[in-house]
Amino acid sequence: MTADAGTTNHQATTPVVELPPLPDGTKNENPSGISFFTLLREDYATHDRRLSEPGLWAVWTHRLGNWRMDIRPKLLRAPFSLLYKMMYLWVLWVWGIQLDYSIPVGRRLRIWHHGGMFLVARSIGNDVHIRQNTTFGVKNRTELLSKPIIEDRVEIGCGVTIVGDVRVGHDSIIAANTLVTRDVPPHALVLGVPGKVVKQLDTPPAGDTHSEAGNVTG
Repeated sequence: MTADAGTTNHQATTPVVELPPLPDGTKNENPSGISFFTLLREDYATHDRRLSEPGLWAVWTHRLGNWRMDIRPKLLRAPFSLLYKMMYLWVLWVWGIQLDYSIPVGRRLRIWHHGGMFLVARSIGNDVHIRQNTTFGVKNRTELLSKPIIEDRVEIGCGVTIVGDVRVGHDSIIAANTLVTRDVPPHALVLGVPGKVVKQLDTPPAGDTHSEAGNVTG
């Protein structure tokens, strides 16, 4: 009885970790330390300087949605808000890429191809590469704050699903058609349903961040 009581008391006093609130879209979440137009030029270069890339327009729309939040008063912001909403719907309906402006996104995000891309995360880091038919989001309707964090230099293959309160560590590779429901350590190769770490990657040489990813991400 004493042991059972002690176990019960321990379970009763175990603190419940509450997730911090999600960004509410009331401020500019674009990367700091770089101007808006310089950021757009960098995104253009990241997408091989091709205006035909749907991913470029998705990222540009995201940047615009954040930049407009610095415009005061709201009356002056209104035309840019209208432009943002039109571009957002255009990118969503025509190319099937959903990337809300309220999600903090780092520099040099590359979205390859298009279609079936639902990118609802807590944050997406620098130099992340994402391919088609990718889903980030919540596990279920009872955990609406549980969204993934994608750290820097992550390679995400086509058909990947990353859901729940998980952190995908920097310099990791998520292979095509993988389901991620738990944290991924840095420099890990993950594949399968559910996803498992099958290899710990070596740190790539400078200037060759994505050399191995092309062979496994599709």
